[in-house]
Amino acid sequence: VQLQASGGGLVQAGGSLRLSCEASERTFSSYAMGWFRQAPGKEREFVAAISWSGGSRNYAGSVKGRFTISRDNAKNTLYLQMNSLKPEDTAVYYCAARHHFTIATMSPLYDYWGQGTLVTVSS
Repeated sequence: VQLQASGGGLVQAGGSLRLSCEASERTFSSYAMGWFRQAPGKEREFVAAISWSGGSRNYAGSVKGRFTISRDNAKNTLYLQMNSLKPEDTAVYYCAARHHFTIATMSPLYDYWGQGTLVTVSS
């Protein structure tokens, strides 16, 4: 499956952005999905994950309460609503797909990756 992430940009601290990730396959609903991010000079880290149905979600502690992951299986699209953004949220954000019904927080468990979209939060 091919993934196309979009929605990144420059925003002031306290602002909001919504990232989207469009999948190329109609079997999108059979994949668990996740968002990861990589800041300059740092390793890629888990942000959020959602099961195939959307019924199960998991968040990194650093974003819990500020970010919301969701999906629209009819549109083959994954979303990440980011509110109350902080400068430390600055990173390239990647969406990923796991050919499995359950969610995962570890990047090696994901089979497909999007190209990334840059989010920059200014102070």
